[in-house]
Amino acid sequence: MTRLADNGPVLVTGGAGFIGCNIADRLAREGHDVIIFDALARAGVETNLDWLQQRHGSKINATIADIRDEEAVTKAVRDASAVFHMAAQVAVTTSLVDPIDDFQVNIRGTLNVLEAVRRRGTNVPVVFASTNKVYGDLADVQLREEADRWTPADAEVRARGISEARPLDFHTPYGCSKGAADQYVLDYARSYDLPTAVIRMSCIYGPRQMGTEDQGWVAHFLIRALESEPITIYGDGKQVRDVLHVDDAVDTYLAALRSIDRVKGLVFNLGGGPDNAISLRQLLGHIESLTGRPVDTRFEGWRAGDQRYFVADARRARETLGLGPPKPWRQGIAELADWLADARGLALRHMEAAE
Repeated sequence: MTRLADNGPVLVTGGAGFIGCNIADRLAREGHDVIIFDALARAGVETNLDWLQQRHGSKINATIADIRDEEAVTKAVRDASAVFHMAAQVAVTTSLVDPIDDFQVNIRGTLNVLEAVRRRGTNVPVVFASTNKVYGDLADVQLREEADRWTPADAEVRARGISEARPLDFHTPYGCSKGAADQYVLDYARSYDLPTAVIRMSCIYGPRQMGTEDQGWVAHFLIRALESEPITIYGDGKQVRDVLHVDDAVDTYLAALRSIDRVKGLVFNLGGGPDNAISLRQLLGHIESLTGRPVDTRFEGWRAGDQRYFVADARRARETLGLGPPKPWRQGIAELADWLADARGLALRHMEAAE
């Protein structure tokens, strides 16, 4: 019997956020009751909660509270059969402005979840959303500059990406807070024998994403282009990320929970891999092919902690959790463009996608 078959609702902290609401939607569609724990601090996420409640009615039980509220977290964990811990301060820029708040949300909030589970004493699984920022700026990875992207000089890195064996190297307050939370989650499996696992995500995109300049750049670029607004690129635009559709990310989170007895204490990189690795310039070109008009692009200096190249070696997750190949990035981004245009009442003219 899988963990998802256990009695009791599944708790999704940050469940009104982009990835959290997609996890909650999948769980509810599969027949599970879900507790959404969210402070609704991020602009627009209340629409995600409304969407969930309209789709699933009484299967969605919302607790509007802050992850820093120990009592509220303890109460939410009390009846949960499993926890997806997605609640976080998610922007590097915000962490640089207010590192104490970033610390309190990302580290103290995670400890609140872990301690509530530990004190309950029933081995409730916790799957934690971490980030590729725990690997630092990867300045030692030798890169070659090409016309529209940075490419690793090492053939194996080009073919595979960055694996979980990469040493941790926290940069910026955000990197420090998420990295520390990541390590606490893993250590609670060691020190307290809790069934926990960590997912270090690259760039996830898809429906329900409220993209901004600070977080959710794929959706942000699409929104700006659809509204004929300029897009600011920090750096040269040749930085490369592997993008992954949210449906594939949800598959991974649920597979980790279903396999938690086997993957307890493990960490998985999660991204689109080399086949879905694109530069910002490549994305802009694809957006222009979807909208049928040029994108007004402006350039500013590099931002702290930005990686010129990050592509996840996600083989461990695919092989251990039995995952299929991810959705091709051109198809997924076209689908997101359709969703954003429809949600905002904007016109989108499809053309042949640039190869």
